[in-house]
Amino acid sequence: MADFHQNGVITTLHRLDERPIEALEAELRSFAQSRPMSLVLPCLYSELEGDALPDIVAELAQVDYLAEIIIGLDGASAEQYAHAHEFFGCLGPRHRLLWNDGPRLQALYDRLDGEGLAPARPGKGANVWNCLGYFLASGRGRVLAMHDCDIKTYDRDLLARLFYPMVHPNFTFKFAKGYYARIADGSINGRVVRLFMTPILRALGTVVGEMDYLNFMDSFRYPLSGEMAMSASVAQAIRIPSDWGLEVGILAEVHRTYGGNAVCQVDIANHYDHKHQPVADHEANTGLAKMSTDIAKALYRKLATYGVTMTPETIRTIKAVYLRNALDAVERFYFDAQINGLELDRHQEEKTVEVFVESIINAGEEYLANPMEVPFMPTWNRVRAAFPCFLDDFHAAVEADRTDAISSAG
Repeated sequence: MADFHQNGVITTLHRLDERPIEALEAELRSFAQSRPMSLVLPCLYSELEGDALPDIVAELAQVDYLAEIIIGLDGASAEQYAHAHEFFGCLGPRHRLLWNDGPRLQALYDRLDGEGLAPARPGKGANVWNCLGYFLASGRGRVLAMHDCDIKTYDRDLLARLFYPMVHPNFTFKFAKGYYARIADGSINGRVVRLFMTPILRALGTVVGEMDYLNFMDSFRYPLSGEMAMSASVAQAIRIPSDWGLEVGILAEVHRTYGGNAVCQVDIANHYDHKHQPVADHEANTGLAKMSTDIAKALYRKLATYGVTMTPETIRTIKAVYLRNALDAVERFYFDAQINGLELDRHQEEKTVEVFVESIINAGEEYLANPMEVPFMPTWNRVRAAFPCFLDDFHAAVEADRTDAISSAG
């Protein structure tokens, strides 16, 4: 059972009791009359062949309060798109499949590219951006939620708790972030949050001084979770990064526009497990090394917007303070694991910290070498200003792909 402590500058909605899912869903069906809900699922085609997504789809087939389910599909050929259409068929006519690599959507992205408005690179950020565009184009929902497609411990209670604070008529939140305990198979997981995100946020506070933004970010129990919900007004106005800084960038945009009063975090699962990224290394430019580097750059870029000047000396100081914070965190989580009978390899934890130390330095070098880099994708408000009919064309392209898939299957 969770604690009920309210810390930081945002509201925390705890799991204080095991409320039956039937009761939650009954309320959500009622709320849906005035606050229709859309679910966004950014996924790779390869996830259709994994262990997690089939179970997620089976759970979602039981959810009856959603106005639509928007699935962004990356990495799919024409044959694979047709298979994906069958795979998600149990979700019924309310679901739409965005074939991001298909010729119709690619032609639309070429139009955006002519004005410098297309995503700079493919990936989860671009996929989410596409899904937000379709959400605005369809107009079927007033609130959207999204979650990852590699959750091994998924059940529909997660979705219900994520939507609840956004649609309850007495709540005034514009954005909700999910959090959970990353415990699975007798081990404590969540290395990037435990050993990188929290220590670097606190190191930045030590080095650059107390800031509302850093306090806001440090208020989240799991700031890197892929599970979040937002109003349509947020979806159309935020600029999000196209790299691993996606979650950090979204929170930064929410802070810029709304501050803490319109934001909450909600406990959505007793236990949560998904596909684990390998630590890898910076030469490979993959895994947690790549992820932590992108996150650090996103933080540096955000601090620059508040007038913080980054220099090589500043980066080295951040690295030194971070290392002390991270090693303290390793010890604290070791104690926590011991009292709960969980496994935690202190040697591997400290080796991971060493990779993150390199990330802080590498991110600083990359940021200072290219301070003009703009990794953010444009807001959908800007796309509408440049191409007033673009969302209509986007919607029509998705519908045309769907019609072709139905005809081929028939």
